[in-house]
Amino acid sequence: MDWHLVGLSFATVFLSELGDKSQLATIALSGSGKSLRAIFLGTSAALLLASFLGVILGEGVSQVLPTHWVKTIAAIGFTVMAIKLLWFGEGTTE
Repeated sequence: MDWHLVGLSFATVFLSELGDKSQLATIALSGSGKSLRAIFLGTSAALLLASFLGVILGEGVSQVLPTHWVKTIAAIGFTVMAIKLLWFGEGTTE
């Protein structure tokens, strides 16, 4: 097993998940729920499934497209989202 890749994957996902909508939803559920174990298991299963789907889709895409193209498409997508959020995002007054 490539432990460097495991550590890199863990750190990347852990840092990107801090403070996102799924964590805020988990906090809200924890505040109103009676079974913290059920909330933990449900949210953990959801994150595992989402990660599993990402790995499967990523592996499938890597079989069809060269890595350079995938990185370029991702960079363009993030740039478009950033521009949309900066210029046309919420909080703009008309």
